[in-house]
Amino acid sequence: MQFDRKQKSDSELLEIYKRLLFPRLVEEKMLILLRQGRIGKWFSGIGQEAIAVGSTLAMQSDEYILPMHRNLGVFTARDIPLRKLMAQWQGKVTGFTKGRDRSFHFGTQEYKIIGMISHLGPQMALADGIALADLIAEKPKATLVFTGEGATSEGDFHEAINVASVWNLPVIFLIENNGYGLSTPINEQYKCKHLVDRAIGYGIQGVQLDGNNILEVYDKLNEIAEDIRQNPRPVLVECLTFRMRGHEEASGTKYVPQHLFNVWAQKDPVKNFEDYLLEENILTEQLITEIRNTFKKQIDSEVELAFAEPEPQANADQELADMYYPYHANAINPTTTNSEKRYLDAITDGLKIAMQRHSNLVLMGQDIAEYGGAFKITDGFVAEFGKARVRNTPICESAIVGAGLGLSINGFKSVVEMQFADFVSVGFNQIVNNLAKTHYRWGEKADVVVRMPTGAGTGAGPFHSQSNEAWFTKTPGLKIVYPAFPSDAKGLLLAAIEDPNPVIYFEHKYLYRSLTGLVPEGFYTLEIGKANTLQKGEQLSIITYGLGVHWALDYLKSNPEISAILVDLVSLQPWDKEAVKAAVKATGRVLVLHEDTLTNGFGAEISAWISENCFEYLDAPVMRCASLDTAIPMSKVLENDFLAKAKLPEFVTKLLAY
Repeated sequence: MQFDRKQKSDSELLEIYKRLLFPRLVEEKMLILLRQGRIGKWFSGIGQEAIAVGSTLAMQSDEYILPMHRNLGVFTARDIPLRKLMAQWQGKVTGFTKGRDRSFHFGTQEYKIIGMISHLGPQMALADGIALADLIAEKPKATLVFTGEGATSEGDFHEAINVASVWNLPVIFLIENNGYGLSTPINEQYKCKHLVDRAIGYGIQGVQLDGNNILEVYDKLNEIAEDIRQNPRPVLVECLTFRMRGHEEASGTKYVPQHLFNVWAQKDPVKNFEDYLLEENILTEQLITEIRNTFKKQIDSEVELAFAEPEPQANADQELADMYYPYHANAINPTTTNSEKRYLDAITDGLKIAMQRHSNLVLMGQDIAEYGGAFKITDGFVAEFGKARVRNTPICESAIVGAGLGLSINGFKSVVEMQFADFVSVGFNQIVNNLAKTHYRWGEKADVVVRMPTGAGTGAGPFHSQSNEAWFTKTPGLKIVYPAFPSDAKGLLLAAIEDPNPVIYFEHKYLYRSLTGLVPEGFYTLEIGKANTLQKGEQLSIITYGLGVHWALDYLKSNPEISAILVDLVSLQPWDKEAVKAAVKATGRVLVLHEDTLTNGFGAEISAWISENCFEYLDAPVMRCASLDTAIPMSKVLENDFLAKAKLPEFVTKLLAY
């Protein structure tokens, strides 16, 4: 192995050696502890240390790095105390995740490291968002994100690099190609000769490096980072290396031919660099022994201190509270006059006020810039706020939701528009596993609103009409709102944008231009989690939300002899249990109405809660009026029969007759 020291002094080379050696010795300690049964799992990076250490040393200390689970050298090179890391690995309360997650599945703003989740690829989109925040803020910074050769098969890899390419984001996408994705060799992972060649397809620079050569990795990454800080653009780097241990220790290495171990053992990054420094008379055998002994004593001490740290104590109230970033805001009442606005225009007004109020708010979505969005909600926004903050996106929902989280991590806010709520399915993982769990796992906010144009009534068929709120209401960490009126649409949107937690904002397409109402001018917010009781009554209570509110209003208006309480939930997570309980107590008969299908729709949760908590007030079973358990048909005749509205008279009659 050839090393080029360039202009580095002896002391600089010695420091690099120490940085390279330390994670190797930590790894060796972990293997001993594993054999002793003192730890239960370990993902070894032995043989790959030069990549993690070299690339980290090339980055500025305040630049974000997004590593994988075999990148111990990133964490040690950023000087995270081993005691703290060990506490994390052992699930101690003093770890970064308080025992809630393991390994390197955490982030830390103090050290500017954002860990992965087990789904591998999603961290790449976060890097896009982090870099986008720097780009908009005109900060000359680079972002480094790791992936493995196996994860390059995931859609997240392609989406993230394409977005970075289109937007000229200063991101270094680093592939650690160690030959195997767990046990699957590269010839079963991809067909191209070199992964770096994929850069050509995205119109970006690609660089292939000897990942076991610490100086080559450091020098080239330093060169790339310096360049893209001044000339923002992404670069794809493939580092060739080898994994000398199993995917994790329990999996073993029997699937790897022995000759590969023999070949790569000769390329050991620590041994080769050590030999080079001996040849250069920078190291001596005595100094090596002294350094190793010093490190081993430090490691032994730090490890034992971590073992002595306290275990987490179960506290359900604390667990529930930590699902969300601490935030409570009372509603801010409007101070101006009302004007008549369509539902759609109220949303536009809310977005515009939020953009004026927050210079760090970014809107992202397909066709939302000059075109103004599929429903023209952002028409004219580019002229007022500029393309940096009103961004057309490629068709890649996962990457854009992930970029929203990256923006939040780096001090920005974002509103992501799904062109139709149905399309969120291809961004599902980022929402339920990244947005929803980030604060619980390591205390970081996820300041992202996802706008969801939803619902039926327009004959748009199975892929543009679904009511999919129940996909998200069962996911802790998300807030879900669903306004039924223009004034609520504006006030809830502004509240959602103010809230540093992830909010899924459902807006019904059928109401966009068909519903008008008085909407206060200027800034105001509504309390998320607060229902509206729209009318009083004595015979039954109808609990509903969204378009169901208008079905119920129309039905009750046409049947004035029926005396009903009508509760518009407005928010589905959290939802207003007190308002529901009051309605149950007042009438003893409850109908839960919603546009979604019956089975496992959100109404099932309302019904179950009433049965458990309000049983003594009931004079009849809680009934649910919902849509058919089918996909949504396009034909108007079939759609009308599908929707719960068609069954509402039947259910009211049945409930009153009980």
